[in-house]
Amino acid sequence: MSLSKIWRRVSGRRLASTGGCHHLTFDIWGSGDRKDVHGSFGKSVPGNAELPLTTATSEPRLSPTSSGEHCRRDRAGDGDQSRAAMLPRLPVYILLFLPLAPVQRSTADSSEKSSASSPHLPPPPLGDPSWALGLRLYQALRSDSRSVNTLFSPLLAASSLGALGGGSAGASASQFQDLLKASSSAKAGAELLSESLKSLGKSNGTSFHAHASTALFSKEAPQVSQAFVKDSQARFGLQHQPLGKGDSKADLKRLRSWAKAALGGLDAAPLAAEIQAKAGSLILANAFSFKGLWERQFGEGSSDLRTFLGKKYTKIMMMHRAGLYRFHEDIQNMVQVLEAPLWGGKASVVLLLPFHVEDLARLDKLLTVQLVSKWLEKSSMSSISISLPKANISSALSLQKPLSALGLVDAWDQKVADFSGVSGKAKGKLHLSAVLQWTSLELAAQAGPGEDQLEEEEIEKPKMFYADHPFVFLVRDNATGALLLMGALDHVEGEAVHDEL
Repeated sequence: MSLSKIWRRVSGRRLASTGGCHHLTFDIWGSGDRKDVHGSFGKSVPGNAELPLTTATSEPRLSPTSSGEHCRRDRAGDGDQSRAAMLPRLPVYILLFLPLAPVQRSTADSSEKSSASSPHLPPPPLGDPSWALGLRLYQALRSDSRSVNTLFSPLLAASSLGALGGGSAGASASQFQDLLKASSSAKAGAELLSESLKSLGKSNGTSFHAHASTALFSKEAPQVSQAFVKDSQARFGLQHQPLGKGDSKADLKRLRSWAKAALGGLDAAPLAAEIQAKAGSLILANAFSFKGLWERQFGEGSSDLRTFLGKKYTKIMMMHRAGLYRFHEDIQNMVQVLEAPLWGGKASVVLLLPFHVEDLARLDKLLTVQLVSKWLEKSSMSSISISLPKANISSALSLQKPLSALGLVDAWDQKVADFSGVSGKAKGKLHLSAVLQWTSLELAAQAGPGEDQLEEEEIEKPKMFYADHPFVFLVRDNATGALLLMGALDHVEGEAVHDEL
């Protein structure tokens, strides 16, 4: 801050002056030790001198003396008293520089208190395999008009497919690499996915509560290479699970039992189709449950029933909060973009809400990594009044059809699939028969502990973000930028709203 700005702040209160001489009293940086300084500022203050003046306690205060008494003494000035009175006649800008270190400490203390509410921005989505696969897989799933409340973990899907692709060769390996479409090399992409899984584990229990597991099941297959098992488990957490010789019902029962345990005891949603696993089959399975802890608590009331205008109109519980959020409005595409931090700043939830009540068909078609990256880049801190539905959603997805549509073709055909790196046998021995994912999400009002330690928010004329109709949500890891979870809320369970006409 320049001296001229300081002078303007001081002169906001009336300065008593006689002959251009002014008397100021300084409280030295909150110590309570008041120091009198009097001298002549003149009629101009250098405008290019920078001051390390950053706290309110460092502001100079006017002395109650307003008669110009000191100035007259200085002009009269004979004898010891007059000379002593003139000792403090140092330029004011020198005195202002003296308490630099205490000011810096005070600023540092303030930043420590607010650090939880101002996390650093995560790496951009471009070049991340979980985003590259996630958005395209989401669109492929949503191309089925029957899809409702789509939910899956792009990170688990990408890392498990990347692990299996590491055991493939030839054209099969090329298709796995193209599927992940990372701008970096396959090795760099695999390392990024591995680091993202480690970050997920570190953040669990702070920003959110999650259960995550991934496994490769084999059905009457050649012995799986121990080198493959060791490497894929160390880097991607992929466990090998042999299936018995039972029929498809027995296989499905085993898979759902594994999914329930992997979800922390939650019942695994039923699959829409049966699993047909013959000899030599590989089944890739993921399970992910997620409950985020907001940085700041939402308000809720047991009687606050609102109508959610989804596939069916239902009466539901809504939760509300006004605060500061990263926010952007795309006027051209009629979409509101809001990013809400989770506790500790290790993850955040991105919400994409159409301006008007409509289904998500139009928004679904817009979603590309490039456009979402642009939205996130343009978001800035804004005062927002946000309302969200309380909801619990779960899904069980078979990904063979959408993955095939994205170019993974050879892996399903036993005659051409090459998984020689998985078993050490030539191609024609193993093939992929299913990729399954069980996922659950709880959307609640709860925040993490210690909200009172955060800085108070200054909210001015908040904009409305009222999610009473379908929206898309994404959860990203703020350390690595990985896309942990993605889905659409098309419908919320609740009492049906009947048309009385």
